Amino acid sequence: MFSLDSDPRSLNIIGGQGGFGGPAHLQGGTGGVGEGPIVHITTSQLIAHNLQATVATDQALQLRNIRASQIASHCPPPSRIFCGRQDILENMQHFFSDSGIQHIYVLHGLGGAGKTQIALKFINESSSSRFSDIFFIDTSTIATIETGLKNIAILKDFGDSPDDGLLWLASKVEEWLLFFDNADDPNINLQDYIPQCNHGNIIITSRNPGMCVYAGSNSLVSDMEEEDAVALLLKSALQKATVRTEQIAAEIVKTLHHLPLAIVQAGAFISKSRNLNGYLALYTKNQARLLSEKPAQSHDRYARTVYTTWQMSFDRLTPPAAMFLQYCSFLHYNGISEEVFSYASKYQFHSNRPSEEELQKPLEFLSHFLGPTGEWDSLQFLDVTNEVQSYSLISLDAEKKVFSIHPLVHSWSRGTVQNPEGYMFTMGSILGMAILERPRRDVQLPSLLLYPHAELAVQMNTKVAWVFKLQYAIIFGEGGRYKQAEKLEEEVLEEQKQVLGDHHPDTLLTMGNLASSYSHLGEHQKAKELKGIVLSKQKQVLGENHPDTLHTMGSLAVSYSNLGQYAEAKELEVIVLEKRKQVLGDNHPDTLHMMGNLASSYSALGEHQKAQKLKITVLAKRKQVLGENHPDTLHTMGSLAVSYSNLGQYQEAKELEVIVLEKQKQVLGENHPDTLHTMGNLASSYGNLGEHQKAKELNVMVLEKQKQMLGQNHPDTLRTMGNLAISYSNLGAHQKAKELGVLVLEKRKQILGANHPDTLDIEQLLDSM
Repeated sequence: MFSLDSDPRSLNIIGGQGGFGGPAHLQGGTGGVGEGPIVHITTSQLIAHNLQATVATDQALQLRNIRASQIASHCPPPSRIFCGRQDILENMQHFFSDSGIQHIYVLHGLGGAGKTQIALKFINESSSSRFSDIFFIDTSTIATIETGLKNIAILKDFGDSPDDGLLWLASKVEEWLLFFDNADDPNINLQDYIPQCNHGNIIITSRNPGMCVYAGSNSLVSDMEEEDAVALLLKSALQKATVRTEQIAAEIVKTLHHLPLAIVQAGAFISKSRNLNGYLALYTKNQARLLSEKPAQSHDRYARTVYTTWQMSFDRLTPPAAMFLQYCSFLHYNGISEEVFSYASKYQFHSNRPSEEELQKPLEFLSHFLGPTGEWDSLQFLDVTNEVQSYSLISLDAEKKVFSIHPLVHSWSRGTVQNPEGYMFTMGSILGMAILERPRRDVQLPSLLLYPHAELAVQMNTKVAWVFKLQYAIIFGEGGRYKQAEKLEEEVLEEQKQVLGDHHPDTLLTMGNLASSYSHLGEHQKAKELKGIVLSKQKQVLGENHPDTLHTMGSLAVSYSNLGQYAEAKELEVIVLEKRKQVLGDNHPDTLHMMGNLASSYSALGEHQKAQKLKITVLAKRKQVLGENHPDTLHTMGSLAVSYSNLGQYQEAKELEVIVLEKQKQVLGENHPDTLHTMGNLASSYGNLGEHQKAKELNVMVLEKQKQMLGQNHPDTLRTMGNLAISYSNLGAHQKAKELGVLVLEKRKQILGANHPDTLDIEQLLDSM
């Protein structure tokens, strides 16, 4: 009940307790009189209450606007220890210097590379003179993006929704800067949040290189320059820059592969331990732990460690993409090619190869990239690699068509697996399967690319079938790493003798490969003896016309030639060549190989015109069959140049050697023995043309590399030493030439014998000095 007192400002609310219910019949009883307490509320109290509520609402709104203003306009300063990146900062300054159009710049790269810090440094240096407003938006989720845009609308009193924020940006023709930080999620379509207008400025930082689709310009943010990395480490470690500390810091940043976040973490640890000199030893034993710990004190607000940064990206990957990254961490971090996997998917099962059951895990992994018919599906492979690339956990060299993984990510990823031995077996087997099934003419997977993967498998002591170990040895041989090939072949040979016996074709084949490694290492007598044993057994087991038997006969001829027995080499090569023509045909690569060897024997015997004619024939056929850039084709071109030289056509020899050398550098690498051999021949051509200084310089370069690659006593090394002695003599440094010539003579007597043609040649040279 309501009642008004005489005072109009007083309002009485009167209520009472209800009465008892009536008797139990169709109509209930009459209720009792209310007995509740009387409440008096005055009008002034109501007015005060309403006013208080209004004030509270206004205050809340005002606080919200202030808070929105703080969030929308707050852009933290860069780290106090920021170093380097001047090239990127200069690019950004130049890009944003023009006005009148919308500028979008993307900084992309691996987590921990310093993308945000570069953006903050640029903003800090440019804000007062360049931009009217700066808006920082956390772009890690749709919710944080929409909150950021909403806060812009509230700040500018333009509404309170994300669309209002976008509308203000689109309608306000000013030089505002919108900083989209951490736009890492590839599932977020950032186009929905970019103001649709022709003005304003936008910076995007992302691990996803796909964000470059929005960019007017972009920069890949990768590892730091060494000088800047050293400065960053010493600053974060609170160490003075001295010659000594800079030397130690240089070793540390190399080990950390110049990654900024890893360097800052290392610096924080060193600043606490005060032990710069001892950090590397600790890091070697505790890498995962040191890169996982967040320091108590830091120079910026970045809350993640190196490993947690990558773990966040890894957790977003689908299972196939996560699996691909983990398996690739058991290959070398550089030169990961699609062909390694596609060739392995074509693996054929034979009686002397591992069975389908033994290769269950490798086949299961490869099945993720096969189409319905079981054929390799490049699109499925692309889908997986694109996903891993979208977080910069793997990167693609589009020109070379190979992937790489940052070395620290590579070791971190390997540490995420529960069964490393199983992963090693799978990838080691896939590598062996790929080498077995690669096309013979293929130069897309040269030894230059495959060698590091095979070397890593051997270093990790990967347990794979011996047939795959032999494939590694083949790659070592193709890459000029003959000592590694020899060691692996000796291991496999012992295993084969125990399992298969001394006369099994596979055992004999390995013995032949080992003998060839001996030849490449300059152990020609040892090679000749082993090849003789293999040939005798292959004739008994396989017959005289079997391809393996003919291969060994041809290889034995090479040993004769290496030992200076050119007539014997020629006789054997003529026999093998005729048989190969009958069995394989005139244009088979093995037939052409034997024709080339025979031509070299003609040269050694002084039949230079005959050698040149045959080499021209071989070269033409190899170009047709193998292509112009195949290593065998290049070898024949180099051999033809030698014939030109033997016939006094020094200019033609030089021109051809220049072409061969450039191609060998591309296909085989600058340090491959074949490349070095061609460089030595080119030096001789310079000498023949009277360019003695040029010849000397090239010989010095070749000699240093051959000493490293082949050793000081290898016949090729001694050949270059002899050529260098000739260069010294031609330049008038006769004493130096004689000393070097005497050294070569003594070594050739020991290694090749006193009657070897090469020994006699250096003796004759010394007599003429």
